[in-house]
This record gives sequence, structure tokens and C-alpha cells, in this order.
Amino acid sequence: MTRRLAAALVVAIIPTLVDARAPAQSAGTACANLAALTMPGISVRSATPVAAGAFTPPGARQEMTLPAFCRVEAVARPTSDSEIKFEVWIPPAEAWNGKFEGVGNGGYSGAIGYAAMATAVRRGYATASTDTGHAGDDMKFGQGHPEKVIDWAYRAVHVMTEAAKLIVRDHTGRFPERAYFNGCSSGGHQALSEAQRFPDDYDGIIAGDPANNRIRQTFGFLHSWIITHHKDGTPIVPAAKLPTLTKAVVETCDGLDGLRDGIIDDPRRCHFDPGRLLCRNGSDDASCLTAPQVDAARKMYEGLKNPRSGEQIFTGWPRGSEGFGDTAIQSWRQYVMDPAEPMRVGFFRYFLFHDPNWDWRTIDWDRDLAYAEQKLPFMAAVDRDMGAFKKRGGKLLMYTGWADPVVPPQDTVAYYDGVVKTMGGLEKTREFYRFFLAPGMGHCSGGPGPNQFDTLAALEQWVEKGVAPERLVATHSTNGKVDRARPLCLYPQVARWKGTGSIDEAANFMCVTEAPLNGVRRTNPSTK
Repeated sequence: MTRRLAAALVVAIIPTLVDARAPAQSAGTACANLAALTMPGISVRSATPVAAGAFTPPGARQEMTLPAFCRVEAVARPTSDSEIKFEVWIPPAEAWNGKFEGVGNGGYSGAIGYAAMATAVRRGYATASTDTGHAGDDMKFGQGHPEKVIDWAYRAVHVMTEAAKLIVRDHTGRFPERAYFNGCSSGGHQALSEAQRFPDDYDGIIAGDPANNRIRQTFGFLHSWIITHHKDGTPIVPAAKLPTLTKAVVETCDGLDGLRDGIIDDPRRCHFDPGRLLCRNGSDDASCLTAPQVDAARKMYEGLKNPRSGEQIFTGWPRGSEGFGDTAIQSWRQYVMDPAEPMRVGFFRYFLFHDPNWDWRTIDWDRDLAYAEQKLPFMAAVDRDMGAFKKRGGKLLMYTGWADPVVPPQDTVAYYDGVVKTMGGLEKTREFYRFFLAPGMGHCSGGPGPNQFDTLAALEQWVEKGVAPERLVATHSTNGKVDRARPLCLYPQVARWKGTGSIDEAANFMCVTEAPLNGVRRTNPSTK
């Protein structure tokens, strides 16, 4: 949607609105009357006042407890083959903080993020989410529908954002004073896409564990499945052995940062060899790995390399991400081990080759990767030149977990390093783009390390008051009780214990810049 069209929408739906600086209650359209709005390319399906109390989103099994809000359901059709559903939730004037928050999606999910919207509206935000133009997570939606693939890749969030701001203005009488985007995983991909492609959409953007290197990550999933499965499709490394592997990795590399705390501070500095777990005398139990299992684990760490040139196509998965917790999502299982065939093989069948019968065994790592990046460049958000976003005054906060088993953190670090190089150095990049890594955190949350932190509050301070975040305080909880707090430091700084006080209290750590470790003093503090 162009700026000219956006301007036309303003004229079309709010010809008599007062100045945007007027108070919210001065010139708004009643919630129910929003259903009559007419906007080019946008159809409002319903507009309903929702009373404070219990609310059950479509398809949900559990109800939410929410404050009152105006719920608008709409559909955008930027092309003849588009059908992008989205919702906009707007608090009443007395509860609205004057701001807007767009929230992201996960995977290829064609589902509105009701939980994220609920969090936003509880904080006083007007908020919006989209199904990205299709239903469900099955990638078949792209077969024969290239415009729907583009909708998913980047267009849906942009169209939703522009329309939502206009709907908010029509209901409240003014545009949002600030606009933020908040997403993790595919939402992190969407976040970086917005900053790169549509720098005027948001004042502040949060990109968590971003799957922005989408094409190469998909090739990485394919390679990882091949090297970890027998010809009959069964996993070489049983799920029961993954926690054993993680335990051995942590025992080997836990102390590299000077603390024995059950957390690997930086898996790039961990050189654990799974050969240390090689089964002896023909045994094969949960405490050891057979020779084929050792080989598969090594290849997972090494990542995908071009078999012809040796070039690294996509990074390997970090040591410490193999299997922790009791859910498949926090292990190699969900995206590598458990699927009956390579994860996201639909990318090749429905998006790239348009052949539902395409056989992954025919992959040509050299030719097919080049073809994918030439044919579907919009599937990724890897542009390192963020000059337009910086120039308009935008602020970007990115984070990722060092134990992420889905989006390897090494790739996220490499992307940020590339932006730093393109934008003229670390200090110039930090003026608008800051990056935080969470040791021991899995994909977007979870893991043995502190993994709960308020990125939105930090971003608000940066955008609205000019106070850039130097560190984020993260917590870890067990059975709902906080049992550890640590600072997440501004990359490339790391958190180091001051030498006194509990290692479970953030105040006892400082953020420092260290030279690469070749060997450090190992300690085992007992102070609590």
C-alpha cells in the first residue's frame, strides 16, 4: 500500500476529523459504527464493543480476562488473490495510552495472535494482528498462489499496519502518538522485514529470535533432517538421548565464563565433541551414543556446507540446544528429529518448484540454493543497510536465546555483525539498533537460563525519552516462582559475576567487554 493510497484512505473514512492532537474522546466514531467504514481494498466484517471480563478468542479452548475494548474484524485484498484477515482492538478513551502495537506471528501460521493482542490491550495499547493471508500452518496455501506467498512473506503485516492506524484514528479521533511492533521467531522475521522494507511503519521495533534468514534456514532444516535420519526415515539419535547429550555439553562448557551455574554463556566458545559419549563394547543405552549417533551430532553442530566448494551455507545448531525441558519445542525434536520428512519441505514443493511430488532426495545444494535466492528473495529479510530506518528516527531492539534449537543464534549474531559493518561501526549502529543475547534461553522463551524480560518497556524508554537500553534484567522461574535474575548485556558485552553476593541476583553482575577466551579461571561460587 502506497503513501498516496494511505492518504486516500484517510480522506475516504474520516473527512471531518479534528486535528490529530485533539483528545481521544473529542471526535471518535462509535465502535459499532466502524462496521460501516469504506476503505479501498479493505472490508470491515464487524465492529463490536467487548465488555470487560471473560473473552474467548475464536478457536481457543481457554477464555481470557480482558479490559473493555472495541474489536474490529477486517479483510484486506491488496491483490485479486489476497485475503488477509486482521483484527484491531482499541481500548476505550480513558484507558488508551495513545499508542499502537502490531504483534507478530509464528512459523507459517495463518492465525491471529490473540494472546499477544491481549497482552497489548492490557497495557493500554491499541493493537492489531493478522493471519498473513491464509489459514493454518500448512504451506500448501502457496501452490499456484504467488501473491499469497508474498502476503505471508511481508505484505500482510504492512497492509495491516496502515489500515489499523486509520481504524484507530477513526474510532479515537487521532492517530496513535507512537507505533511499535513486537514479534518473535517468524514475528522477529516480520520485525526485521518492517524495518528494512517499510521504515515509516513503526517508531520502535522488537525482533526476537528472528527467523529472517528464511531461505537458508529452510535449506538448513532439510540438511539437518537428512544427516540425522536413517533411509527409512527413523531418527538416528533417539529423543531419549538428546537430554544426555545436552547434559554432557553443559558439564563440559558450563564453567567457561567462570561460573558453575548450569548455563553455557556462549556456545561458540564450547568445543565439546560428542565422541566423548561413544558407547563402548557394543552397548547402546541412553547414557551413550553409537558411532552413527556421534557422527549425526557432529554434523548438526557443523551446519550445512556446500559439498562442492565447502562454503558455509547455514550455521549449525548451538551446543546446549539438543534437548532440555519436557517439550519438543525446546530441543532438536520439533524441527529436526520428530517430523516424518524434512521440516518445511513445502517451501520447495509449493513455493519454489511448484511440484507437490518433488523429492527432497534430488536436492542440489549449489544449484537449488542459487535458484531459490534468485526466485524468492522476498522470503528473507537480510538487507544489512538500515539507513532509511535510522534516518526516520526508528529504534530497533533485537534479542535471541543462546540455546535456541529452532533459529540458531550464531546466524542472528552474524546478521547483526553485518549490519554493524554496513552502517559504519558498532557505535553508529547502536544509535538505532541494539542487540541482547540470553545465555541458556531457548526459542523465544524457556530453557535453564533467565528468559523473561520486558523488551517493550525498554523500547518505550528509548523511543519516547531517549534512554537507550544498556542491559535488560531477565528472570527464570520454577513452578511460577522466580529463582534467578541476571542482566542481559548489550552485545558484544557479557555478564560477569562481581565475585560477591548471590549468583542468582542481577545486581551482583556487571556487563563487560571481554577478549575471546582461550582458557579462563574456573570457579564454583557457593555464595547464595
